[in-house]
Order: sequence, then structure tokens, then C-alpha cells
Amino acid sequence: MSADKVVAQRRESPRGRIVMLVDNGVNGDSRVQKEARSAAAAGWDVVLLGKSPNKNEQTWRLGDAEVRLLPVPGPMQRRRYEYRRAILRAPLAYRPGPLAAYRKQRMKAWRADLNLRLIEAKLAGSTLRKVALIPPRLGSKVLSKWVSLRAGQTRSLERRRKDMTSRLDRFSTAFWQRTMGVRAWRRLDPFLWDLELAYGKVIDALEPDLIHANDFRMIGVGARAKLRAKGRGREVKLVWDAHEFLPGIKPWNPHPRWHIAQCAHESEYAKHADAVTTVSATLGEMLVERHGLAAAPEIVLNAPDAEISPDQAAEPVPDLRALCGIGPDVPLTVYSGAAAPQRGLDIMVESLPRLPGVHVAFVVLRPNSEYMTSLLVRAAELGVAERVHILPYVPHYQVVPFLSAADVGVIPIHHWPNHEIALITKFFEYSHARLPFVVSDVKTMGDMVAKTGQGEVFTAEDVTDYVRAVKAVLEDPKKYRGVYDDRGLLAEWTWEAQAEILDGVYSRLLDRPRGAARTAKSRVAA
Repeated sequence: MSADKVVAQRRESPRGRIVMLVDNGVNGDSRVQKEARSAAAAGWDVVLLGKSPNKNEQTWRLGDAEVRLLPVPGPMQRRRYEYRRAILRAPLAYRPGPLAAYRKQRMKAWRADLNLRLIEAKLAGSTLRKVALIPPRLGSKVLSKWVSLRAGQTRSLERRRKDMTSRLDRFSTAFWQRTMGVRAWRRLDPFLWDLELAYGKVIDALEPDLIHANDFRMIGVGARAKLRAKGRGREVKLVWDAHEFLPGIKPWNPHPRWHIAQCAHESEYAKHADAVTTVSATLGEMLVERHGLAAAPEIVLNAPDAEISPDQAAEPVPDLRALCGIGPDVPLTVYSGAAAPQRGLDIMVESLPRLPGVHVAFVVLRPNSEYMTSLLVRAAELGVAERVHILPYVPHYQVVPFLSAADVGVIPIHHWPNHEIALITKFFEYSHARLPFVVSDVKTMGDMVAKTGQGEVFTAEDVTDYVRAVKAVLEDPKKYRGVYDDRGLLAEWTWEAQAEILDGVYSRLLDRPRGAARTAKSRVAA
């Protein structure tokens, strides 16, 4: 997009331009989608920048907001030492790269060729040719062992570099932390620069009035863009939307330096945020303590839409039970959301032999992932594979009616610090779908379900207690569903209420009057 086009579009939006940043492909991130759509509907000029899954830029519209997915080359995903030979640690190892595999394959090809030539000599009855092949055959055998030795050292070095468990590795990590402090991420995870180089120039060209940075990798991208704008004489406000407590997450990258680097990166740039939003008051308090924030973050829950556009309402909602191939009377438990071991989905499979007739539906972003495949393998071992159904996501505005066909909504997550402190997305989705809950005893969600009576709480990772909870709900579902009718639980748990909070943050920072959604009259109940 050219600078002229950017300026021209800005004149059409008197409230100002907001550039939202997210470190994913947008699809599957309901919070980010709703933020962009509702802000644009309230009169802001919104451009949402995400990460393309390939080398091509992608663009589409989300309501009145523009979505652009940017290619992010990753040459710095490998740290500097991974490009160098380790002369002292593994003197026989090949230099990093494809050389070891090439040498092994070349030796195999040489020995295959010699074997074929020997067969030809035997078939020709030529003793001379057979004798002539003895030296190269001996040589290939010796060299093959030598290449295998060097390739083995190469593999061993690669493993050690990934594990980073040696004294030297631990020393070097501690050295960079001690000498560089919060700036140590530059050495520990330079891939963060790849994100900066992909997003930074695009943000600068868009000339935003406000940057909304989602989560811990985008806070640095947003803060650096704010500083560059200030250097050119433009004031840009920065909102940091903290989705989770970074020190308490289970790292999704196994490299020992990754989590350390992300924490340092967040700590360096959190101070540049003009306002912070987050998903719970508990998390907000933790962020204030960790980063010394001047003000408590605004709480923006990731609640579902109470209203959707007529176009969205006109789209047929997939039938959950039809996709599972079951009728209306078959007991169905459902899990919808991110799929990973710490989410505890295995307990839903392990319990099935003790829950005759009960089916399980997993609604996940990547149905064919390694983790989901492992659950199918386990289900087959238990003889319950025909009762396990893995389905893809539906659009965020269809999640609630889609899930409502189930009998039980399950949240079986394990005890991790980050799991204890918030009501997560699926909590609100299940609630608006009026599903009885079966939730593990993580603090915030477990306490809420126990307080409201909208479900049963079980001991995390305890299959026996999980079976008890599911049976209790299935025996008297009306008891739990009735909670949604008897109390005003759902009144505040709507995205429309959260969008007003977010619009208030934008308006205050940019000194604009509060906005009203331009499309409010044309929206219908979800």
C-alpha cells in the first residue's frame, strides 16, 4: 500500500487510525477478530497486521477492518552459534547445514554403484574386474565408517545445542542475562528481530494514531514503532493487550532460551505502553507488580458476540451432531479451543471406557496435528475410536450455536500458573451456548463454576473424578442449564459490553469523543 493511499484513507476516518498487531494468522483468534471488527464499526480506521503462514502477503476485510498477513522470513530463528562449527566441543562434526546428510548419501550411492559393478563382473565371469574392485570396496567401507562417525558427532552436537544443558551452555545463557539484562533477548532469541523487520516498515507506512499490540511478542514491535514515530515528530499511542501471564505459561517452544528471551523482551518494552488491557483482574494485578505499571489494566473479557451482522446470521451453522454422525439422544461432551498436552484432552479419551455410550467432540484449529493424532491412536487402543470425533474450527460468530448441540462443555486443563488466573474464551462460549460445565479445579474457573452452579468441578488429571463429574451432569442436565435462566449470568459476558470498554481506552488516549457502532441498527441477535 502506498503512502498516498494511506493518507487518503486517513482523511475518511476522523476518529483516527488504529493498527492492530498479532503474532498469528488471525483466523482462529476470536479475540483479535472481534477487536478489529468492533473498533472499525465504532468509526476507527482499523488495519490488522498478522503473520502469513507462507511467503505470500494475504489480505481481506473483517467487517470494515482491513486484515493483512505479512510474510515473516525466519533466518534468525537459528542462533549465531548454530551456523558455526564447534571445533572444541565436537571436532569431527561437519559444519551446520546439509553437508552431513549429503556425505552420508554420497557414500551410500558409491557403495551401491560398486555393488552393482561387482554383480556385473560376476555375471561376465571376469576375475580381473572383481579383483580390481577390491581396493575401492575396501576404501568405501572405511570411508563410510568415517562419514558415519562424523555424522554421528554432528547429530549429537545438534541435540546438545537444542538441549542447552551443558555447563558451557548454562554459563553462556547466564552471562548474557547478567551482562545485558532485559536486552538479552537479542542474543537468546534473535527471531524477534525477524518479526520486527517484517512488521516495522509496514507500520511506519500506515502512520497510525494508535497501535494495539496483542500479547508478548508484539509489544516490542509496537513499542519500537512508537519510538520511531516519536523520532520523526509524530505522537503515537500504544495499547498493550496482555493475553496471559508470560512467566506462568508452558513454553510452546522447547528451546531452553526461548522463554527467558520472551520474558526479557516483554520486560524491556512494557514500560512504553500508554495503556494496558488484559483478560482478568487477577492477571492485571500481576502485571502491575511485575512491570510497575502506573495504572491497573482495563479488563476486556473475551466474551462472545450477543449480536452479529445479517450476513453472518444468514450463513448456515454446521450441525455438530451431524458432523459426528450421531443422533439427538446420544450423550455428547465437547471441547473447543487450543489443543496441547497441558490442556488435558487425554482425560476425555481415557474416560470413555467408563462412560458407555458417551461420545467426545474436539473442535480444534489443526485436527490433523501430532497431538490430536496421538489421541486417536489412544482411542483405538482403548476400543473407543468410533466415539471420538475431531472437527475443525467454525467462524467465531458461529461458535456458540454450533456448540449448543452438545450436552456438556469440558475444560480439563492442568494446573499451570497461567491457567489459574482467568476465565478463558471457551468459558464464555460454553456459557452462552448454555452448556453444563465439567471443569478441572483450576482456581478462577473452578471457583466460578462452583459459585454459579453451572456445572461440576473435578480434580485435574484425575480420570475417576472426571468420570464422576460427567455422570453427575448427564444424570440431571436441567439442573445445570437452569442456572442460565434463573440468574443474570450472561448480561455482562457479551463482546458488545467489552467493545465499549476498549473504545473508551482508545478515545481517552487520543482525546476523541466516545464512538457508537455504525452498524448497530443492522445487527441481529446471535
